[in-house]
Amino acid sequence: MGTSYHITVVDVPQGIERSKLQTLIDSELHQVNQAMSTYIDNSELMRFNRSPVGKVIPVSTPLAEVVEMSLDIYRRSNGAFEVTVGPLVNLWGFGPKPEPEWIPSEVDIARLQQIVGSDALKMTREPDTITRERPVEIDLSAIAKGHGVDRVAQLLEQQGIRNYLVEIGGELRTLGVNPKGRLWRIGIEVPDSIGQTVQRPIDVSGKGVATSGDYRNYYERGGVRYAHSIDPRTGRPLKHRLASVTVVADTCTEADGLATALNVLGAQAGMALAERENLAVFMLVKTDRGFEERYSTAFAPYLERIE
Repeated sequence: MGTSYHITVVDVPQGIERSKLQTLIDSELHQVNQAMSTYIDNSELMRFNRSPVGKVIPVSTPLAEVVEMSLDIYRRSNGAFEVTVGPLVNLWGFGPKPEPEWIPSEVDIARLQQIVGSDALKMTREPDTITRERPVEIDLSAIAKGHGVDRVAQLLEQQGIRNYLVEIGGELRTLGVNPKGRLWRIGIEVPDSIGQTVQRPIDVSGKGVATSGDYRNYYERGGVRYAHSIDPRTGRPLKHRLASVTVVADTCTEADGLATALNVLGAQAGMALAERENLAVFMLVKTDRGFEERYSTAFAPYLERIE
């Protein structure tokens, strides 16, 4: 996944060796990569992306589950979450190619917008199949880390471990208590380039937590700042003042995808969705004096526990 992971386990049942647990975890993450990575040319996802348009392609259950969740969030966010947005991301220089010398033209943006869109993906469950009705390509970077967290968490629970924290690239899931016997305390970072200052600590157990923001990956052209998150509905980088959004959900997969969707929607539309669906959401919005905190009704209990 191009990132690091960190796992803390407490009160490991007798008979479970550290080395064996490490091997099981690495094997699980290897399977996630082989199914969903865009960095591995022969991963299941990349093979699907090369499949003929219009052909029904059988896929593994994990890949089907993540694509199904992606399409669900796509619909719930009215297209703000878009796993086929890759060509537009690349066009703006946030993919594997270097930053462009010039800002993309209206013609190039419009051409790709004709292709991009999850409406081109049709899927079935049992049997698990996906069909591309246009030459779109799926990129699960905005949700696969969360899925990886859930897979490792499920593995730990299968080993009888009931107190853990699993974190992959900043997305995490907890259960039970920390080594001090208290709920796991998570720090929501101040959105800056350093990422070492905590804006808010929250106590979380039995939930997935994910954060999305534009404060670390951007470039400037002609005095204008272009952030890496592309709004698939406009084909252009985000321009709103929402700096970061943190979501707490039952699974890290959903939290990961929703954090990206809400980041694209912006503070007002994103919070409206959070309240409509009773989502636990915390936002930091840029102002002339720093950052303003906003949070949904469902997030308030997490703050009250600390205070």
